[in-house]
Amino acid sequence: AKKLFTQREFNMTNPIQSKLEAYLFAQTNSTVMITDMIPLAGGASRESWSLTAHIQGIPNKMVLRKDYPTQMNEASLTRSQEYRLMARAHEYGVKVAKMRFICDDPDVLGLPFFLMDFVDGISVGRQVMKAPELEQARALLPKQLAEQLALIHKMRVDDFDFLPRPPQNMSPTRAVVDEVYAVLDTLGIKSPAFEFCLRWALKHAPSVDRITFVHGDFRIGNVLVNPHGVSAVIDWEFGHIGDPREELGYICMRDWRFGNDHLHMGGLAPRERFIRAYEGYCGVTIDRSAVDWWEIMGNIRWGVICLAQAQRHLSGADPSVELASLGRRSAEMQYEVLRLIERIGL
Repeated sequence: AKKLFTQREFNMTNPIQSKLEAYLFAQTNSTVMITDMIPLAGGASRESWSLTAHIQGIPNKMVLRKDYPTQMNEASLTRSQEYRLMARAHEYGVKVAKMRFICDDPDVLGLPFFLMDFVDGISVGRQVMKAPELEQARALLPKQLAEQLALIHKMRVDDFDFLPRPPQNMSPTRAVVDEVYAVLDTLGIKSPAFEFCLRWALKHAPSVDRITFVHGDFRIGNVLVNPHGVSAVIDWEFGHIGDPREELGYICMRDWRFGNDHLHMGGLAPRERFIRAYEGYCGVTIDRSAVDWWEIMGNIRWGVICLAQAQRHLSGADPSVELASLGRRSAEMQYEVLRLIERIGL
């Protein structure tokens, strides 16, 4: 007969939960019991769990965010840096979870992690697009996303001396092209499509007159959505200093529309409506051709990242069907970039 475990007995057989209880006991000097520890869907770059930490009998619903054995991008932020960045964003009024605990000691859970308050919402893109309870939220999202992005871009660059930024006297546009070339060289990949597209990108790179903090992965899928709209901006590990128009092009990529291709901005609205809302919140005028360039560059970079993700699986370092499947997606990105370049003109 199957043994029916109590929650406490289950915790004692789960090394992550028991070690986390010991860590929180040391941090709070209080009795701690963890319940309801559930892995969260999505997230090829970090491992995430929801849990309830009962500290002195008081339930605290939190999210654990932990490194994987291999990294999606070696230039991504450490857990400590992401923690600091999110805490600062919270102070700026960005909708982001309140940060609670940070641990860089690998002896605790094997890899660095942090804990933050749980925020209710859906981040899975296809669910955001189709869930009946989010119908009203979908109408609100374009304006809310523009507002959040404007707040993010107003964060003081000088607050983050640890963030990646273009080398001195190098444009962010040139820096991102060089970054993609470096990844291709590391992977040992020779791709005629990517070579052509990168040469096009270098030739047509827009001038940059505004440098800000950049979230680096701002899109449907990296915001939590509830019936009232955006409840939190998540996944800050690719934060850097650069051209803010990068984000306006990135969120418009076809891969983030989840089938609603007729609505250019995230499958939610025409692009122009979104850009005008952003301009209103920021008080700046945006060059639409620069947004075009960053949408193309976003597809190039994502296509190369898909190849890098597949390599994490193929190397045996981080076996994963999800990572393996991403390698196939690279061909879709290559086709999309060529289509966009043809539309704009050589």
